[in-house]
Amino acid sequence: MTSVGSADASPGTADTGRLEVGETRDGSPFGLPVAVVEGARDGPTLYVQAASDGDELNGVGVVQRVVPQLDPDELAGTVIVVGIVNYHAFQVAEHRNPIDDTKMNRAYPGDENGTSSERIAAATYDIAREADLILDLHQGSTSRMIDEVRVRCGRRHQLHSQCLDLAKTFGCGYVLDQKGPDGQLARVAPSDGVPAIDPELGGAVGWDEDSIATGVEGVFNVLRGYDFLDGEVAVEAQTRAKGFDQYGSPVGGLVRFHHDLGDRVTADETLFEVTDPFGGLKARITADNDGIFWRSRRLPQVATGEYVCSVGKNVDSY
Repeated sequence: MTSVGSADASPGTADTGRLEVGETRDGSPFGLPVAVVEGARDGPTLYVQAASDGDELNGVGVVQRVVPQLDPDELAGTVIVVGIVNYHAFQVAEHRNPIDDTKMNRAYPGDENGTSSERIAAATYDIAREADLILDLHQGSTSRMIDEVRVRCGRRHQLHSQCLDLAKTFGCGYVLDQKGPDGQLARVAPSDGVPAIDPELGGAVGWDEDSIATGVEGVFNVLRGYDFLDGEVAVEAQTRAKGFDQYGSPVGGLVRFHHDLGDRVTADETLFEVTDPFGGLKARITADNDGIFWRSRRLPQVATGEYVCSVGKNVDSY
């Protein structure tokens, strides 16, 4: 029997419920939606969560499609899913938890007596740290971004190769292999011995069916690749970047890009131009290094110093 909040599943069954982690401002209890699928056969445990950033909805779309397809009779081991982590931010479609103005994916491992975000992080991490593998589903929020997987433990970490293998099995095609900020689940969990990755499924606020489909395929790749389900996975080489060059605008105006997401760029090649409202050129920005056009702003208007795009650098394949 596996229990998560009010969801209880014995071998060969599945259940959904709520994991209560506090009260809202009117004193009503609130809980995170959870699902437990307990396989008919023994095996490892996979923990999956989505929407730790409240406006990153593609992960919720992945969960919505994956859970109904999981047949406990065909499964070895256990799949635990927290479908919406950042409860308060999700309700208002914001990135940060509005109760404490915190980015949830900077709050791990959490504090059961701390702020709202720290309490939610602690409650979910208590579950995640007992798993054998962790998938923390994200997207590029308000920016346009390629489908990629982030390995956040750092390249000198003892679990680095295991996290890279997990990212390769998920199989978006692109991997960012760069140590993450303090408080990220995909950085914290490996230090407790659990391989974890952060799939970033596309970008821009909304509901992207193509990126959701990529995420669904990725979850099932992991389920088959780690023997939760029968079947083969065609693991392919991934294009890896080990860091970013980020570019802002030196002037205000309208951005005109010279590349699409995923394009290879070379040093000194034009990335974008900024024009005035009548098309007059105000600035031309070139790449500092060879790399891949990885991420860009969604809207064309920019102020001086505002973020415009990112280029993945130190690129190789593994």
